[in-house]
Amino acid sequence: MPSPRENIQKLSAYTPGEQLDTSVVTKLNTNENPYPPSSSVMDAIRNLPAEKLRVYPPPLAQPFRKAAAQLHGLSPSNIIATNGGDELLRLLLTVYCEPGGQAGGIGVTDPTYSLYPVLAAIQDTPVVSVNRADDFGLVSDTIQRWNDAGCRVGMLVNPHAPTGRFESIETLREMASGFHGLLLIDEAYINFAPSDAVQLIRDGVDNVILLRSLSKGYSLAGLRFGYGIAHADIIAALDKARDSYNTDALSQAAAVAAITDQAYAKDTWAKVIEQRERLTTELRQRGFIVLDSQSNFVLCTPPVTGADKWAAADLYASLKSRNLLVRYFNAPRLDDKLRITVGTPQQVDQLLKTIDEL
Repeated sequence: MPSPRENIQKLSAYTPGEQLDTSVVTKLNTNENPYPPSSSVMDAIRNLPAEKLRVYPPPLAQPFRKAAAQLHGLSPSNIIATNGGDELLRLLLTVYCEPGGQAGGIGVTDPTYSLYPVLAAIQDTPVVSVNRADDFGLVSDTIQRWNDAGCRVGMLVNPHAPTGRFESIETLREMASGFHGLLLIDEAYINFAPSDAVQLIRDGVDNVILLRSLSKGYSLAGLRFGYGIAHADIIAALDKARDSYNTDALSQAAAVAAITDQAYAKDTWAKVIEQRERLTTELRQRGFIVLDSQSNFVLCTPPVTGADKWAAADLYASLKSRNLLVRYFNAPRLDDKLRITVGTPQQVDQLLKTIDEL
């Protein structure tokens, strides 16, 4: 039997959040939108002709590219559709990062989305990690350190995961201007933030790509559909390495319906933001330290009172025993904290009531 490549043998695979039966468990651990998809999405799925499943789907997902381009005030040549945002990340490493070398890899900040280093390990390309400040803000020499290491791609989550911090477009523009490589701005959670960075693409910035996901903002985590927004030359390069038919006919139809129904989507975003502010206030009143968030989750430190230290791991386990899932990261700088997805008013009520009981 042939052996896998050495880097694959050494690989520690990505660990997703727990996925349990939602008829029994209230899931506030993986940042899904708590509201269902638009009814137009369900209509698009139900009404898809059988002929659309018999033949191959549009290879470029042209209907979606046109719809997304119209939404963002761009050209379809600025859009690529992918099998979830994660496929876009993998494409970026395949196209831009050198395998098997000591340079030409990715730059990240720590903490960050834990899939980034996993994908780098699969590509066998190095990772240059720059620690964030004590308040999880960016340190001033992040770009310089990426440049000095020869990073080909810099990966920045905005709003940041897992803290929910938000960087302005002015900060992002300055970072792109100083970076010698391609700056990925991962906007998976941007629908819950005050603004986005699409203007950078409209302005012709040619070393930035934005990642968008339909998982959070459009309630389609189970569909696996994402897209990238960038200069047309970047999109053309990624298209060369993309699978022949990387998004299927069903997902393309649903995705077009989802981003077209902006009124419904914006209503769900507003509801999530309202509950985010409420959850932040309520947890702080109970002695939690809660970071300001511009995402659909909050990162919080449970209260500690003398000898009765309430460790985050213990609270996670206690909530889980009562059928409430939140996210615990057993990692430096995060192991005293919990990340809690913002739910419906009823789910927030349940969480707070359970915390009070505990």
